[in-house]
Amino acid sequence: MRSNLRTAPLYSLALLLASAQAQTPDFGPNVAVFSSSTPAATIQAEIDRVYAIQQHNEFGPQRNAFLFLPGDYHLDIPIGFYTEVAGVGAMPEATHISGNVHVDAASRRNNNNATTTFWRSAENFSVTPTSGIMQWAVSQAVAMRRLHIHGDLVLHQHRGWASGGWMSDTLVDGNVDSGTQQQWISRNSDWKSWTGSNWNMVFVGVPHPPDGDWPVPPYTKVALTPIVREKPYLEVDASNHWSICVPDLRHDTTGVSWNTPTPAPARAIPFSKIYIAHPDRDTAATINAQLAHGKHLLLTPGTYNLDEPIRVTHPNTVVLGLGFATLHPTHGNAALTTADADGIILAGLLIDAGEQLSPVLIQIGPNNSSARHERNPISLSDIFFRVGGAGIGRTNINLEINSNDTLVDHTWIWRADHGAGVGWDKNLSNNGLVVNGNNVTVYGLFVEHHQQFQVLWNGNHGRTYFYQSEIPYDPPTQAAYSSAPATDGWASYKVADTVTDHEAWGLGAYSVFTYPGVFLSHAIEAPTTPNVRFHDMITVCLLSNGGIRHIIDNQGDPTVCAPPKRVDPKLTLYPIPN
Repeated sequence: MRSNLRTAPLYSLALLLASAQAQTPDFGPNVAVFSSSTPAATIQAEIDRVYAIQQHNEFGPQRNAFLFLPGDYHLDIPIGFYTEVAGVGAMPEATHISGNVHVDAASRRNNNNATTTFWRSAENFSVTPTSGIMQWAVSQAVAMRRLHIHGDLVLHQHRGWASGGWMSDTLVDGNVDSGTQQQWISRNSDWKSWTGSNWNMVFVGVPHPPDGDWPVPPYTKVALTPIVREKPYLEVDASNHWSICVPDLRHDTTGVSWNTPTPAPARAIPFSKIYIAHPDRDTAATINAQLAHGKHLLLTPGTYNLDEPIRVTHPNTVVLGLGFATLHPTHGNAALTTADADGIILAGLLIDAGEQLSPVLIQIGPNNSSARHERNPISLSDIFFRVGGAGIGRTNINLEINSNDTLVDHTWIWRADHGAGVGWDKNLSNNGLVVNGNNVTVYGLFVEHHQQFQVLWNGNHGRTYFYQSEIPYDPPTQAAYSSAPATDGWASYKVADTVTDHEAWGLGAYSVFTYPGVFLSHAIEAPTTPNVRFHDMITVCLLSNGGIRHIIDNQGDPTVCAPPKRVDPKLTLYPIPN
């Protein structure tokens, strides 16, 4: 019984893992490295101890990562807030977990509501669920990557609401049931079958998508992933030599990267070339000194209070966070900036805005960057932003992309609608994402509640595959929320008038206005030109206040919020063919 395992002495974990960790890098106290030679009861006790803290710890300071060495395990692993579970073998099959790996709805009311089940991840292992079904009841900022599930997968808890989500490079032997998920993106994944749909389900590079097409069911399908670099991952070999593996850039792909006779290649960065940062002793200055000397950066779990930005200046530098390592600017500075250089990779970070206003939180390339990086782009994977919630946060722009050819692979950019420091005049944020570079590609773009444009796209040849956005809940009046004369609100997704080429697939914008009499004129604004194209759009009005008058520019019917029948308008193509 799991209740008996909780009584196992905690010191035994360190004793029993000592041999496995003899050559293990110093990951600090918030990373547990497990070996299959360790008694399952000891591992389970540590998992349960962390989950007891993280189960409902939505805005808490704790951060954790569980790393499983190659081998077989028999465990029940619930994944709570700010918890990463990862295998560290060369392939997902190297680490096999029999039993249960699951995410449960985080609501304290025990009503199966998973709409606030944020900030957790599972990567690079295989799992055989005892019941045959793995439950993954999640919403935003939850990453499922590089998994093999020997069974079925459900993306909800007993059909309670969920607002996810993301799956990539994952193989499911059985059925995936999305159920009550409001929206979902699956990239380069595969399964035996898929059931379920709701508002906006997007499949990119999926060889066996479900039958049917937008608008009924609301499935958007893109056969090939045009360009992608999978997220870096940790690997340990038989001699206990550790490295960060960086998958190569790939073009026009379908299916998972590792389940082929010749898995996709990757380069290995040994730990001798990596600086391991710790939140209790590192500062921006100590980190920047290591980066300046050409080191890569591994951020162990915790919060890094930064009085200046982390500066990534060398080409091909990897910055990888474990356990939702959190960057918190303290003096109105950015959290991180990069040079306009080839091959920089950022992955696995949570950016938490500080109380003093930051002009930008992450800046990719300085203003007026002009170099081309098509052969070796900058890439971002699982980069998440939060303004408010844990305390007052303020910024003008969360993520600004100035470098051409940048790839973004899953981001949630969130101005908090609940928690501490939340209010129209408290947690301030103009824009979630501003793109100034050309040829920028984004997969899995979640942007919510900012006070002006959620997304402002100024660069040419941009591509977005899946977009989910709730506009702000809390504009107190229409006068406080108007972008131009005779224009109510700020469009969620704005393509600048100067743009001549842009394309996006699978977009959903939702309103949940707290105060009456507040409307949004257009969910999307874009110039009318043949090479600016949008596919498969939906608007939704929740609660009963206000609404959205048009989907894109002056096209698309208005939402209807009030009973007896809510209307969620859809549009298949823009410009609308003659």
